[in-house]
Amino acid sequence: MPAAQRDERKAHHEGDHASHASQFALLRQRRFAPFFWTQFLGAMNDNVFKIGFTSLVTYQAARFSGVDPKTVAFLISAIFILPFVLFSATSGQVADKYDKAMLTRWVKTFEIAVMLIGAAGFWMHSAPLLYACTFLMGVHSTVFGPVKYAYLPQRLAPDELVGGNGLVEMGTFVAILLGTILGGVAAGIGAMDAAAAHADVGPPLGAWWLGGMCIVIALVGRVASAFVPPCEPSQPDLRINWNPVSETWRNLRLAHGNRTVFLSLLGISWLWFVGATFLASFFNFAKDVMSADPDVVTVLLAMFSLGIGLGSLLCERLSRRRIEVGLVPLGSIGMSVFGIDLFFASHALPAAPHLLSVGEFLRTAAHWRVLADLFLLAMFGGFYSVPLYALIQSRSAPSHRARIIAANNILNSLFMIVSALMAMALTSAGVGIPGIFLTTALLNIVVAAYIYTLVPEFLLRFVAWVLVHTVYRVRLVHTERIPAEGAAVLVCNHVSYVDAIVIMAESPRPIRFVMDQQIFRSPFFGWVFRHAKAIPIAPAHEDPDALVAAYDACAAALAEGDLVCIFPEGKLTRTGEINPFRHGVSEILRRSPVPVVPMALRGLWGSAFSRYAGSGQERPLRRGLTSRLTLAVGEPIAAADATLERLQETVEELRGARR
Repeated sequence: MPAAQRDERKAHHEGDHASHASQFALLRQRRFAPFFWTQFLGAMNDNVFKIGFTSLVTYQAARFSGVDPKTVAFLISAIFILPFVLFSATSGQVADKYDKAMLTRWVKTFEIAVMLIGAAGFWMHSAPLLYACTFLMGVHSTVFGPVKYAYLPQRLAPDELVGGNGLVEMGTFVAILLGTILGGVAAGIGAMDAAAAHADVGPPLGAWWLGGMCIVIALVGRVASAFVPPCEPSQPDLRINWNPVSETWRNLRLAHGNRTVFLSLLGISWLWFVGATFLASFFNFAKDVMSADPDVVTVLLAMFSLGIGLGSLLCERLSRRRIEVGLVPLGSIGMSVFGIDLFFASHALPAAPHLLSVGEFLRTAAHWRVLADLFLLAMFGGFYSVPLYALIQSRSAPSHRARIIAANNILNSLFMIVSALMAMALTSAGVGIPGIFLTTALLNIVVAAYIYTLVPEFLLRFVAWVLVHTVYRVRLVHTERIPAEGAAVLVCNHVSYVDAIVIMAESPRPIRFVMDQQIFRSPFFGWVFRHAKAIPIAPAHEDPDALVAAYDACAAALAEGDLVCIFPEGKLTRTGEINPFRHGVSEILRRSPVPVVPMALRGLWGSAFSRYAGSGQERPLRRGLTSRLTLAVGEPIAAADATLERLQETVEELRGARR
């Protein structure tokens, strides 16, 4: 068995005892905690350095010759991400070939050397040295990125993956917040240095603080990395291709092999485009739009960081500990709504006679609308990012998962470079920071619509998620019996028009639904269901060729390891009782003898989506704004034992007396 698969199986067993515990329990376990604090300190150090550098050159440009304070934040961002374009392909191979714990310690040792260069740049007020340090910190992050996201699925059980990713995302942005505060405090001391230098008194304390903090944080991070447990290489016999151009192209082709994974990579890259645009704009937004001092930038970044941290943590609760891609459209909608509102909020700000302190800034009611927009935009960004990262990790083959993450980093960096170029071009054309925010929010609508057109699974899961979290309250009974991998046929009673949506919302995996050909041919729903890979079927007396094609499609789907769901009654119930099961499921099993998972829906009879109106029965009593329903899943039945009589009897038992 490959090392990576042994690690993942071990992680699954280690996670069994905590499958119902909070995700915070991972912070007490050695398989996660040292790794978490290592990446936390690395992210914090990145931001102490970048915020300190950006703040100094924005508010004290005279000390750094040849630096344009209006575009320097975007330039620093571009320099930092350039190594991702150049070296991500090589980094992905290295992460697949070598022990990830060893690589983590090597990266943290490299960080110490880089921060010594950065400290020298601060102490000497040398822009070239600081730009060089920015580039080398980008190299540090480029190497660590594939290690980080390939480590998690090897050490976490499947039902811990969303929670673990949420903690990492939350930790990263809390680290950004702390790094921002520390970098901003040191830069503030640097402002006092400027006054002292003008008076020709006092040492340059701000520069010493910045340089010293960066070195100390790097040293502490190296100590934390020593406790990361061994993580065996995924492909130790891999021959590394040192040509970054050809390997970059190979990684992108490797990622493109799985369409959903590749489009998820594009979705994450777009999020980095949006995030980089906003984060790099904060200094000029504070100074030029809100007339605020550098400390207010810390407040803006704090709201942004807390928002994405909260959104990342909420993902586990909202998704019920599984990968819920329905949260991705929800996230993109929120990002656009609050990005657009931020534009209007920026134009409603009162004029200020001088640069406002934090206290003065917070005493103005209009500024709280700006803070709320930033917080909520970031929170929805957390809803957007965590499921996509978990989806990529879960659907990428362990043998080349790190190279898929490397492809993600390549795409992220390209998108962020385009983001920086767009922002600089708009700034040069006279567009203000609020205009850049509006442009980004509108582009987000266009890009999101395009991605959901290509992968309707995201949109369908979103509709399903909204339905079962607003109209319905769903009680789940043994849904863990739906196989996490491998082929199976799901059979369920057919109560309403939304049965498939409810099942889809509660399944840990995509499902190929067998549906009536007439629905499949409808203009709108037909387009959606074709992209969702539904299988149209028709009775033999209506279209015998369509029936044969449906059986062939079911066999092909099961051969590929998919889940296929069929409603054996063949039609909606008109009485609330289960109709006799038809022989279609037997024909599917004859061709593909796979396990059958019986299921039953309770509580949908009497809803607006059922046929209760023509049944002559009294509508069941509904209380409150939502309806309660249950999805019960039975034990899998071997194909040889799955007779129509046994399947119908089992579904009847699961349904019970309630409908």
